[in-house]
Amino acid sequence: MKCMVTGATGFIGSRLVEELISRGYQVNALVRSPGKIPEPIREKINIFQGDVLDENSIHQAIKDCSIVFHLAAFADIWAKDQMLPYKINVTGTKNILSASLKNNIRRVIYTSSAGTLSASDTLKPVDENTPLPVIYETDYELSKRQAEELCMEYFKLGLNIVVVNPTRVFGPGPLNKSNSMTLLIKKYMTGKWRFLPGSGKYTGNYVFIDDVINGHLLAMDTALAGEKYILGGSNATFVEFFNNLAEISGKHYKLMPLPFSLINIYSEMELFMAEHFEIMPVITPAWVRRYRQHRLVSSRKAIEDLGYEITPLPQALGKTVQWLQSSGHL
Repeated sequence: MKCMVTGATGFIGSRLVEELISRGYQVNALVRSPGKIPEPIREKINIFQGDVLDENSIHQAIKDCSIVFHLAAFADIWAKDQMLPYKINVTGTKNILSASLKNNIRRVIYTSSAGTLSASDTLKPVDENTPLPVIYETDYELSKRQAEELCMEYFKLGLNIVVVNPTRVFGPGPLNKSNSMTLLIKKYMTGKWRFLPGSGKYTGNYVFIDDVINGHLLAMDTALAGEKYILGGSNATFVEFFNNLAEISGKHYKLMPLPFSLINIYSEMELFMAEHFEIMPVITPAWVRRYRQHRLVSSRKAIEDLGYEITPLPQALGKTVQWLQSSGHL
């Protein structure tokens, strides 16, 4: 069976391509920069240079495919062109869905984000049935929500589509911007990260990359069309995350709480530099507000309906630390 994958050079996409190859699937990869695909993988897949805004390259890549995995997205925290996230994440998704419908694709798996979900309180996690936010802090989250709505529109038109929502993904793979949590783990282990955001007590959900890849394949094989599934991991505060990392890595660095008031001042300066000098910011005020929210989520639906499994946080961190050490990244 042949699959088309967009976003094949990203963190999740590249690992998904590797797993599809290992299971005997043929892969058509739609990529802007073929050189970013490692040589051993490049020889095992069909590469189509283009992007999700180029309808001709989409139709070339999708030909004779049965499955489409759409992972390509604009995920930078800032863009000079404020419409760029919407062009790529919404218009680009519409192009993929339209081509899939025209080509009678058996199933489309759209990779959204847990950022489209509502914030939680300190005790009760959100799930697929929790009402979605009225207001989003970032263009990334809003554009991904709009793309999800497009998916449901095309489902009503007859497209067999499933939406998956990974949380904060980490683990072995390309150390690029889409693998920011593993970059943070690396910084901590090399003594270059010594801060806790705020009090360190805000909760997020952290998921191991292998679980996310498995979730995509389960969505391909067993999910119900028109459904959405959260691919999450362990709920943990920043303090709990770094305490686990310290125990596993043996690096017991003292982390200093950094008040959000100072982080916000820094983010305002970063945004000023971006808007006036086009220097990509480390963080923006919108993302500061985002990280001041609790983000407990439940993956119960994926577990019960798909057979999805979660690697416990200590075990997932242990595998990541071992990989960083053995692969020379430290």
